[in-house]
Amino acid sequence: MLPYQELLDRFVSENRKILGDNLVGVYLHGSAAMGCFHPETGDLDLLTVVNDPLSDETKRAFLNATAALNEDAPKKGLELSVLRKAVCSPFVYPTPYELHFSAGYLSLWRHDPEEYLRRLRGVDPDLAAHVTILRARGKTLFGAPIEAVFGEVSPADYFDSILFDVEDAAEDVLENPMYVILNLCRVLAYREEGKILSKEEGGQWGLARLPEEYRPLIARALAQYAGGVAPQYEAALSQEYAGYMLERIRSAENETED
Repeated sequence: MLPYQELLDRFVSENRKILGDNLVGVYLHGSAAMGCFHPETGDLDLLTVVNDPLSDETKRAFLNATAALNEDAPKKGLELSVLRKAVCSPFVYPTPYELHFSAGYLSLWRHDPEEYLRRLRGVDPDLAAHVTILRARGKTLFGAPIEAVFGEVSPADYFDSILFDVEDAAEDVLENPMYVILNLCRVLAYREEGKILSKEEGGQWGLARLPEEYRPLIARALAQYAGGVAPQYEAALSQEYAGYMLERIRSAENETED
């Protein structure tokens, strides 16, 4: 059984009720699909695919239902995007989306729905990473099979997507050390070995392969990710690690281009 199975079933039910015949499928990716979910540090990552664009009325109904379901979600909440099937195969990058929801936008939705609908549309480079992980290790919760809906994401687009997520790592590691430390590991694992890993798997990969001076830092991040108390991260070491990892990632990128 998947983590939060009852909540996922309710999410599917709301999708079917609100979207009707327009619904192509509902899909789970991220740690909950990859077998390394921790409720204290993970969110539930979902993609909903539709055939036709959504009206504002439908978007409001969808967001109201999702915000209500989010009350029963893990600590970090639900994170999801609604995509049209036409941009999924062949895969379009950067990827246009119909709608996005995450717990970080709940306040905006509650206080200014019109601004939410205006702002939360456009393209999202992160979707290339989400779809790559979905194709490799995701789950179909309802509807058409993954391989029938999502086309292949090119290696160049996937790498651009995950690099976009870490390009400010030297600054971000001070604000969100656990996420950045582990995410840098999985980006490097892909760049050097072509591995598509979760954050936890990326950290384990880093423990086995990265210089010894950075291993305690990675071990602390892994312990926190597994639900432990947030440790103290030494700022100077964290920034040194981020700089080292970015240099190695970019070096591998340049070698590939050559």
